[in-house]
Amino acid sequence: MLDNAPVIRHMHDGLTIEGYSRAAVQTYWRIPELKMGFDLGAHPWDFMGTPNWLITHTHLDHIAALPVYLARRRMMKMDPPDVYLPDTAVDSVSMMLDGFTRLDRGRLPCNFIGVRPGDEIEISRELVLTVGKSDHTIPCVCYIVWDRRFKLKEEYHGLSGDEIRDLRASGTEVTHEVRLPLVAYTGDTAPRGLDQNPDLYKAKILITEMTFAAPDHRQDLIHRNGHMHLDDFVKRADRFENELVVCGHFSTRYGPRQAEKLVRSKLPDMLEGRLKLWL
Repeated sequence: MLDNAPVIRHMHDGLTIEGYSRAAVQTYWRIPELKMGFDLGAHPWDFMGTPNWLITHTHLDHIAALPVYLARRRMMKMDPPDVYLPDTAVDSVSMMLDGFTRLDRGRLPCNFIGVRPGDEIEISRELVLTVGKSDHTIPCVCYIVWDRRFKLKEEYHGLSGDEIRDLRASGTEVTHEVRLPLVAYTGDTAPRGLDQNPDLYKAKILITEMTFAAPDHRQDLIHRNGHMHLDDFVKRADRFENELVVCGHFSTRYGPRQAEKLVRSKLPDMLEGRLKLWL
């Protein structure tokens, strides 16, 4: 495929995390097995086939490539994608696309789904999406993708298939719903965004930000600007139940080696090997 934007890849338990994230530059992630992407600060050509995009907020390094993505899908005669974003941004983003439509002289079809914290959206029988509130300088949401299964209720475990079928036919509910938080994505957030959404700490995979890591950066200012510092992770190290914590969105002040050295100086065990730096 055409290599028009950088992509880092990491596999975990059958799921592929792909993308790139640098503060004020561009942020884009996707999980191809879930047919979902998160934020569109740029758009790698081979991400075009992903039909569902979850936008956390409208800073340009997280949404600037939306018109490009839509135009490419139209050009390739693909169906309009579903684009989730904060409901307060739907009208303004629609106006932006109207402007690009006039400039490009081509339609930019998509299905906007405005979301609010507390929303629950059924993506399929197996996947449910919930929306939380991140803590940033403009309206910003976080997303959790839940794996949903329907399991036989314990009181029916000893029954035969025919008996279970007959119970179903009589209108008896024989299964119960079991959910597992599969993938969580915070977008840009101060630490309060984590703390006010405790299920983020329980997701199998958490994708979040660690914009700053150097000890001489003022954390009160960092938090006021809606971002996190390495020390915020140190303080919460015992709260992360996740199998994998992916941290990206590092400031351009740090090169990859410097950022990793700073993190390892405070978290030498890298959250018992569960912390992955996106560098």
